[in-house]
Amino acid sequence: MHFPSLRRQETDLYHSLKNILGFRPRHLELYQLALRHKSQSLQREDGVLLNNERLEFLGDAVLDSLVADILFRHFDLEGEGFLTDTRSKIVKRESLNNLSLELGLDRLLLTSARTASPRQSIFGNMLEALIAAIYLDRGYKTCQRFVEKKILGRLVDLEDIAHQEENFKSMLLEWSQHNKKKLDFRTAECDASPSRNPVFECRIYVDDVFVSSNTGYSKKNAQQNAARLAWEKLKEEPKEKPGENPGETPGENPGENPGENPGENPAPVAD
Repeated sequence: MHFPSLRRQETDLYHSLKNILGFRPRHLELYQLALRHKSQSLQREDGVLLNNERLEFLGDAVLDSLVADILFRHFDLEGEGFLTDTRSKIVKRESLNNLSLELGLDRLLLTSARTASPRQSIFGNMLEALIAAIYLDRGYKTCQRFVEKKILGRLVDLEDIAHQEENFKSMLLEWSQHNKKKLDFRTAECDASPSRNPVFECRIYVDDVFVSSNTGYSKKNAQQNAARLAWEKLKEEPKEKPGENPGETPGENPGENPGENPGENPAPVAD
C-alpha cells in the first residue's frame, strides 16, 4: 500500500505499529505523541510542551479498567481481594516495562540516549500512553481486544500470575542495596501459639532504626510477613523511607516506642 501523504519515517512507523497492534492506526499523530518521552518534548507556539505524559495519565486509567474487566470475566468465582491483588501484579511498573519490551516498543521510543535504560519506568509509561492512543483512535472495544489478545493472551499467563507470591524480602534487599541502606532482619522464637507450635517474630531495621515487625510459624514466614509491612510503608510514605523517620532515632528500643506494643502483632500466618 502506498501513502503519498506520509513521509518515509511516518510510513515506517505506520507499518511498525500495524505489526505490533494488529490493526491500522487511523490518527498516526496520537501514536507519535504516545512514543515521545518528555526528554524529546516538542514546544507549541503557545509554549505548551508536547510529550506522552498526558496520554500516560489516561492510559493508566484505561488499562486498570480493561484488566479489571478481563479478570472479572476470567475468574468468575474469585472475590474482590483476589481480583485486586491479581490486577496490581499485572499493572505494576516492572510488569509494564517487561511487556513493553516484549512488544518491541523500545525500538520506537523517542527519547534522549541517556534516558533509554530498561531499568527505568519509561517503557511501562510508554505502554500506558500507547493504550490511551488506541482508546482515542479506535475506541474501547479495539483497545480491549489489544490488551486481551496481544498482551494478556500472548505475553501473560493469568493463572500463573494470579497465584504468584511476591517475595517482599527480596524486594526490600534490592531497595536497600540500591539506596545504600543497612538492612537487618532480626528473627527469634517467641511464645508458643495455643496449638503449641513454635512462633517466630521478625523485626526489621533500616540503618538501625525499627521499621516493622510481624510473626509466623517459621523464620521465613515471619520475615516475609514483616517485609510485606515494611514494603507497604515504603510505598505509602515515599518521602519518608524506612530509616529516615524523623521521629525515630538509631539504637532506640522498638518496644519502647510510643504506640508500639509488641503484644499487638498480627496473628501468625502459616506457610
